[in-house]
Amino acid sequence: MGYRVAVVGATGAVGREMLKTLAERKFPTTEVAAVASGRSAGQEVSFGNDQVLKVQNLDKFDFAGWDIGLFSPGASVSAVHAPRAAAAGCVVIDNTSQFRMEPDVPLVVPEVNPQALQRIPRGIIANPNCSTIQMVVALKPLHDQFGIRRVVVSTYQSVSGAGKEGMDELFAQTKATYVNDPIKPEQFTKQIAFNCIPHIDKFMSDGATKEEWKMTVETRKILDPDIKVIATCVRVPVFIGHSEAVYIECERPISVEAARDALRDAPGVVVLDQREDGGYITPLECQGEDATYVSRIRQDPTVENGLAFWCVSDNLRKGAALNAVQIAETLIAQGLLKKRAA
Repeated sequence: MGYRVAVVGATGAVGREMLKTLAERKFPTTEVAAVASGRSAGQEVSFGNDQVLKVQNLDKFDFAGWDIGLFSPGASVSAVHAPRAAAAGCVVIDNTSQFRMEPDVPLVVPEVNPQALQRIPRGIIANPNCSTIQMVVALKPLHDQFGIRRVVVSTYQSVSGAGKEGMDELFAQTKATYVNDPIKPEQFTKQIAFNCIPHIDKFMSDGATKEEWKMTVETRKILDPDIKVIATCVRVPVFIGHSEAVYIECERPISVEAARDALRDAPGVVVLDQREDGGYITPLECQGEDATYVSRIRQDPTVENGLAFWCVSDNLRKGAALNAVQIAETLIAQGLLKKRAA
């Protein structure tokens, strides 16, 4: 017994990670399809250690009879094809921003709000933004125990958040710097090599970027609509792994020791918080890992009931592919996905 799973956007960085994660976690599949745009049709992608899948054309792909669609093809493509897949009876778990804030589409992080999966009226589930996912995984146990009122967060986001093209640009600009070649930004608004860019996604009318807006509204939808959030999102010259400096203000008194205990007991969180050289996690060390790592836990004396911490996670895994697969696993665990005979 198992499930037929279609991975849409299978040739992209997240799509490949989805295929890798399905295999690593031994997700119960009877068939897996790699699906992408027409220009990628016919290419081959790996699934597990010994399978090679030929990429199928999304425009011609029939979702009838498929149980789960893991989507990461870009928002405009999901807007067209996710409803088509859902109408065919395929439960869609969409990694793009297309459906996240629609009221009848659950926005889910399994460690935080699995109960949201009890109602999926459109057959579509949204995967949150990568920077939001790791933050709410760390905030959830603290909110449950201490009642978070306000969050101030600065992110340090890797170039893989902009896809393969972003990673290629960092590599090319780094090389160009050493050989004194001219540098022309294409994927980013300014040079990313040896630089930081406080600008991710489009600017909005209030001066925030859309990435910063996403962190605010998604956190409130997932965790608690009464939490106040302000974010500053920064692109940094790191290939994989997002980092965040998080400051919280709580309703109830919070100590470092109590916060550390709550985080240690939380699913999906690993605390590595030693007050010594190297006693913390960096994005380089989280690559390929599933957890959200929390370090640098300390009191914030500038506000009442304040705490500060540093969290790091692999944005391609927990920030995208792993969270999507965990949603599918949770659907099965809750009996919400009909199992088909092999």
